[in-house]
Amino acid sequence: MSSTRIDADVIRRLPKAVLHDHLDGGLRPATVVELAREVGHTLPTTDPDELAAWYYEAANSGDLVRYIATFEHTLAVMQTREGLLRTAEEYVLDLAADGVVYGEVRYAPELNTNGGLTMREVVETVQEGLAAGMAKAAAAGTPVRVGTLLCGMRMFDRVQEAAELAVAYRDAGVVGFDIAGAEDGFPPADHLAAFEHLRRESVPFTIHAGEAHGLPSIHQALQVCGAQRVGHGVRITEDIVDGKLGRLASWVRDRRIALEMCPTSNLQTGAATSIAEHPITALKDLGFRVTLNTDNRLVSGTTMTREMSLLVEQAGWTVEDLRTVTVNAVKSAFIPFDERKALIEDVVLPGYAAL
Repeated sequence: MSSTRIDADVIRRLPKAVLHDHLDGGLRPATVVELAREVGHTLPTTDPDELAAWYYEAANSGDLVRYIATFEHTLAVMQTREGLLRTAEEYVLDLAADGVVYGEVRYAPELNTNGGLTMREVVETVQEGLAAGMAKAAAAGTPVRVGTLLCGMRMFDRVQEAAELAVAYRDAGVVGFDIAGAEDGFPPADHLAAFEHLRRESVPFTIHAGEAHGLPSIHQALQVCGAQRVGHGVRITEDIVDGKLGRLASWVRDRRIALEMCPTSNLQTGAATSIAEHPITALKDLGFRVTLNTDNRLVSGTTMTREMSLLVEQAGWTVEDLRTVTVNAVKSAFIPFDERKALIEDVVLPGYAAL
């Protein structure tokens, strides 16, 4: 099927998998308005459509202060049990409505403790909300499997605590770990003890790297800390000259280390200049295991359907390309091999074949 024949409705119905998506970056605007009213938090506007536009404009402003301020408002409504239950459940239902069959949601529990909840209570509450969402999605005939990645904030001091929670809840829906936050100036090796703990306990992890900082960040994430995937990783292209791969780029490609790429988000943060020239296409063509992701659906005004559509329209992607990145994502998911194999053979490939 050529790219010109893939319309948005077809793309919406394709099975999708997302590995890099933040819970606090994907709330429904109407939910933010309602929860803010309940907790007494002042928003830039109480009109859901205007709020969605405000988020998108702030994220596209090129002003880092404005970009960070967007999370201030979502996090403000995620400090209570009720707020966490609702946002987690809606998160799953929104994935299901977008055709996602497998998703990994990530968040930093330390950022949800301002209302008196402990980090452990936050984890248990979010898992309860996600389970409710999965049950509703399945009952509606749109089942989606959602695993959780707990994040440590790399510029703060609770990364080890978050890693220990990932170990404690690995049999209760938590499938892995990540560090998030400002990449430049906060190298992953600062938290080596946490990553060594995860390795000893056989808990997989990914690391945000190669977005705001270049090759040293990716090298450290993989070779020093031992990450199994790379969050973003767009700047691996700095190790590729005229199609010739350097040692780090070769390591990433040859060992099938998944790159969790987020085109729209990368445009907003300046890590890429356009969808047409986003590194995901060149890396795909060079045989890297690239995956396609949304990062922050509210903040970036996006969905998996939109990310796929942009690549079809502006970078010439075909349905085969969309299938490839979907299979790549499931292959690199932090769930057992038999579950990944079943998802690919029983859900993803038949779904593409049917369309």
